[in-house]
Amino acid sequence: MSAGVSRTRNIAVFLDRDGVLIEDGRLRDAFLTRPDQVRLLPGAAQAVRRLNDSGLFAIVVTNQSAIARGIITEADLGSIHARMADLLQAQAGARLDRIYSCPYHPDGTVARYARDSDTRKPGAGMLLEAARDFELDLPGCFLVGDQERDIIAAQRVKCTAVAVATQPHGVTWRSWGEGIPDFVAPDLAAAVDWILDF
Repeated sequence: MSAGVSRTRNIAVFLDRDGVLIEDGRLRDAFLTRPDQVRLLPGAAQAVRRLNDSGLFAIVVTNQSAIARGIITEADLGSIHARMADLLQAQAGARLDRIYSCPYHPDGTVARYARDSDTRKPGAGMLLEAARDFELDLPGCFLVGDQERDIIAAQRVKCTAVAVATQPHGVTWRSWGEGIPDFVAPDLAAAVDWILDF
């Protein structure tokens, strides 16, 4: 690992959830609603373990509008995330340092959550909250995502942005507007290779 990603600078790798760590349920036209639907993507657990072993923080930042839409509750989301953590541990002894999620959406049907929020990517609110909690050097951090909103969120706090082509059609970043990644990888494992050599 190069000096550029030394833990002495409090560096995190932010990870989107769906399409980076786990299969995106929306590709089957449905949100994840139960823990037994969680499927880790190939190599994801081993990639997170490598981040753990390198001394970098592994932090999930995920939009979860299913809560605002009344499809799941916060308790349901907690159970889904507990299952994801169990699978990471079981497959590779990997751990996440924290999971931040945004339940808000302006088109939500649950009044409490039916609003916009700067924590919803492309807003940078979750990244800023993590920076406060972990005393992160954000310009030294990385974000791995599969959507343009992930890349824009990273750019707003000057993180290095990595896109992964895990969707069936692959990353379409060439057609994105302002969200141009610093690097494109086929999956999280390749993204972590690049980050650790950065």
